[in-house]
Amino acid sequence: MRVVRGLSGMVAGGTLVLAATVFGAAIIGARRGFPGPGWVDVTWHVTAALAVVAAQIYADKRQGFAAFFGCAVVFGIAGYLLWAQWWN
Repeated sequence: MRVVRGLSGMVAGGTLVLAATVFGAAIIGARRGFPGPGWVDVTWHVTAALAVVAAQIYADKRQGFAAFFGCAVVFGIAGYLLWAQWWN
């Protein structure tokens, strides 16, 4: 379980960094007058980052199947965010 929790922690951290990057790009784009990610994209990323961090905290405080479920939620939300916002 340690390895799975560690991997999901890295994914959660990466999702948080991705959300901060998209948010920063939106602000810089608005200030400099060039197209960047819209506020819908920013909302998707920030919401997913908050959900992933909450699921990771849940997984870190639990044992057994509950911890595995929290990790699965992290992987699922991060995967869906990448699929819906980047690949689709």
